[in-house]
Amino acid sequence: MSPTPLDNSKRTWLIASGCAGALGGAAVAVPFVSSFAPSERAKAAGAAVEVDIAGIKPGEKITVEWRGKPVWIVRRTPEQLATLKATAALSADPESKRNPGELTPEYARNEGRSIKPEVFVAVGICSHLGCSPVDKFQPGAQPSLPDDWQGGFLCPCHGSTFDFAGRVYKNKPAPDNLEVPPHMYLSDTKLLIGEDKKA
Repeated sequence: MSPTPLDNSKRTWLIASGCAGALGGAAVAVPFVSSFAPSERAKAAGAAVEVDIAGIKPGEKITVEWRGKPVWIVRRTPEQLATLKATAALSADPESKRNPGELTPEYARNEGRSIKPEVFVAVGICSHLGCSPVDKFQPGAQPSLPDDWQGGFLCPCHGSTFDFAGRVYKNKPAPDNLEVPPHMYLSDTKLLIGEDKKA
């Protein structure tokens, strides 16, 4: 006895039902799989951020977000590094002794406030009232800056100035240096902002 053949309308409904089931399964699977990535809430709460720094040229700065804050990564030139000796005497806290646990990890308590001299990592928020300083990398006299300006950062809100290591100058409204966030190198070209277990 041969099986009863399906008529065309039943076959169409079976195919349509199978396709709808497959699409429904995919719709459920996509959010499930994407839930393994850190959520925006997790990122804001402090999930570490991996950054490729290979493309940053000497004298350039990039900004990434960590915990809702702008984090600067500056590849300092030899000339910018050379200014740090001169600006130490002008800095309010040249050795990062104020609030060291909060603002400067132990591995960054050096002249450059960095792990590698040429790469400076800092939270780009002024310690005065939370404004964001701007780059003033060009040395020399400029509006709102001294004639012997060595280069660094200026907070335009109230005039606080910082050198290329994020050290605040004396007699400025900002009470502290710029914060150096926890960070570590995963390789020569990859930085992890927010964790420093291997540092």
